[in-house]
Amino acid sequence: MTKPLSLRWLEVFQLVSKSGSIQTVARESGLSISTVSNHLRSLETALGVELVDHSRRPMALTPAGVVFARYTNEGLIALKQGEAEMRSGSWQHAIDLRVALLDDFDNEIGPELFQTLSTALPRCSFRHYTRPSHEIIEKLQAQKLDAGVATRPLGVLPDLTEYPLMRDPFILVVPSSYSGKTEDLITADAVLPFLRYSRDHTIGKQIETQLNRLKISLPNRFELECNQSIIGLVAENSGWAVTTAASYHRAQRFHDKVKVVRFPGKNFARTVSLFTTNYYPAATSQLIHEIVQKSLHHHFVDPIGRRFPWLAEELTILASSG
Repeated sequence: MTKPLSLRWLEVFQLVSKSGSIQTVARESGLSISTVSNHLRSLETALGVELVDHSRRPMALTPAGVVFARYTNEGLIALKQGEAEMRSGSWQHAIDLRVALLDDFDNEIGPELFQTLSTALPRCSFRHYTRPSHEIIEKLQAQKLDAGVATRPLGVLPDLTEYPLMRDPFILVVPSSYSGKTEDLITADAVLPFLRYSRDHTIGKQIETQLNRLKISLPNRFELECNQSIIGLVAENSGWAVTTAASYHRAQRFHDKVKVVRFPGKNFARTVSLFTTNYYPAATSQLIHEIVQKSLHHHFVDPIGRRFPWLAEELTILASSG
């Protein structure tokens, strides 16, 4: 009689096929190295075929392993879709939702989102996180979140579904007392230093990419993670920054001490989107998308457009492609 396949074996095989390392799978799954090896060997024994070339580092799939990995991935995705549908498939029956918001929007969007969701999903338990964009994407890919609002990263995200929310243009923020030319700031010997966003963060990487495209090289004296700290330093005449319209808008307590200037040269913007895992139910995703879009329009697009008419055409709500 053929031995039945264990779901745990299949999950371990999927992880090994992606990472090529039993040690990596053990570290990420919390299992011991010997347990991971035993699960993999048990699967191969049950199938009567070697799925992985154990002599290679990193491990590589055998031809049979390549074929079986395809079916394993499809099967596990189908199971996760089924689980997600049971947990969150319809608004009335959703029971669990793990969602993260980019810290730029948490104060304004968070309360409205969860107030509306608590009414629409009366049986649902919510777990709310506030993280920078790159951590939200990482947690989604590790299946530790169901949905997250984050800046679209530069790379491709094949394991996630994207629902675009807003185009948020980059601008310059300078001290209110600064009366020089914008062009004088983007030189290596500028009077005011450039205040960088951390290049570990998505926004920092996007700014550096654009500066490199324009062949602008600036000294790296200050690199900070916190948006409020950056705008606060600008308010104290300690430097200038490239930020986005929404990030500037959030730092309202510094608005009387800073001023907004167009980014010199070609405009560029970040895209803020709702991301979900590929198997998360579309109905719940679209509900979250609709709520967040309305909040972004009310708290960011409308007030910024009224204050800075020249930004009105650049700061826009986007149609969902999901």
